[in-house]
Amino acid sequence: MKNKQHVRNLKQQSLDISKVQHQHQRMSSHKTHADLAEQFNKAPERVAWHDDTLWFVRQKRDNAARGVEDWEILRETASKIKENVLSRLDDYLMEFEARALENGIQVHWAKDAAEHNAIVYSIFQKHGVERAVKSKSMLTEECHLNDYLQQQGVEIIDSDLGERIVQLAEEPPSHIVLPAIHKKKEEVGELFHRHLGSAKGEKDAKVLTETARQHLREVFLSRKIALTGVNFAIAETGEFVVCTNEGNADMGAHLADVHIACMGIEKIIPKREHLGVFLRLLARSATGQPITTYSSHFKKPRKGQEMHLVLVDNGRSSRLGEESFRNSLKCIRCGACMNTCPVYRRSGGHSYHTAIAGPIGSILAPNMDRKQFADLPFASTLCGSCTHVCPVKINIHEQLYQWRQVLVQEGHVDKGKQLSMQAMKVVLSSPALFKLSGKAGRKVMSLAPFALNHRLNPWYKQREMPKVPTSSFEEWYRKNRKKDE
Repeated sequence: MKNKQHVRNLKQQSLDISKVQHQHQRMSSHKTHADLAEQFNKAPERVAWHDDTLWFVRQKRDNAARGVEDWEILRETASKIKENVLSRLDDYLMEFEARALENGIQVHWAKDAAEHNAIVYSIFQKHGVERAVKSKSMLTEECHLNDYLQQQGVEIIDSDLGERIVQLAEEPPSHIVLPAIHKKKEEVGELFHRHLGSAKGEKDAKVLTETARQHLREVFLSRKIALTGVNFAIAETGEFVVCTNEGNADMGAHLADVHIACMGIEKIIPKREHLGVFLRLLARSATGQPITTYSSHFKKPRKGQEMHLVLVDNGRSSRLGEESFRNSLKCIRCGACMNTCPVYRRSGGHSYHTAIAGPIGSILAPNMDRKQFADLPFASTLCGSCTHVCPVKINIHEQLYQWRQVLVQEGHVDKGKQLSMQAMKVVLSSPALFKLSGKAGRKVMSLAPFALNHRLNPWYKQREMPKVPTSSFEEWYRKNRKKDE
């Protein structure tokens, strides 16, 4: 009972800090995706190589997919496995917990970010530890764990190279798989010079990587607690799998006395035999490589080690109950939708002002806070490329469209957009009014082009307005059909 009260007290502290963070987010909520994207676009060179680099990764994904004869069967199989999991999530979670406990893993349940953070900190307090090493975990980013632990006086060092770069820059990651994709090597060199003592002006990637290795080696050897994320958790065996390319999760977990793994409840898969399906899809979709360099299985703590697993809901149950949006829980965090998205590639990850950016983040975030993230589903062309590359066949662009409808109906968009949508509804529902509006619009654009060609028109900011057509498509079609007859 005393321990439970202690966790409750810690949770209240976490809630207080979360409220401050939430208030801060709301204070800056006037900065929408459009505002932040405009800032990113002030550096055209950065936008160009950001766009080119991510498209290069998308092309690598396509080449890797073409190299697998049964690629579409793999995607369909993975999608069906995830659908099965979502339909029986409670059963699989209980099965997983039972097996994990038998294996000697200490299992914790957290209903939200505040409870997750409090549980993690209680483990630090139990062992009297104030320093830890962490491998990349999007869940801990979602829960703002680093910020919370720093408030409690705990030093957390991110060991993934990309994550370490953005941590030194005091920035959040801008991509699920490539956290520092927005950084130039010269900027990384300057960061390492200031914080890690590398030579000023150094920009050689090999030298900078070696600098990070030497810095992190001492961290791995001296930290008694290691935190990792979880890519997949197997209900049948009670084990979990962590996928990395640098081996940093292994280094941290195997050298530490305490291993804390944090996972969203949707990461469950039923059986170990299903793992091969997802491992063949994950790396190919993410970076175009056949498999992650390290796919590490954690089943039980080694002798003398403690292993903790924190299972986190944080809004996932409510998403599970929304039929239109539950498919978003299939996500395996590969980042393929970001690499292909024309909007993400040219607006940058930070423009999404949420832990998970891009198309997938735009359908996950509104579930957490409709008002704060109402702009994100509109940051899309609805081209469907994200759905096309998703390894688990999430209907991302359809959900973006559905979110737009929900947000407009619930009044979470600005009044100007609401009024314009209502006006369009009236026009488009009346054929006569539609024709009349078209004629009037063409006349205005011909006689008074300044009515549209001005700075208040966002479209005109980046483009030249097209030549005004002399007739509508319907008029053109009727005229030419008569000629054919």
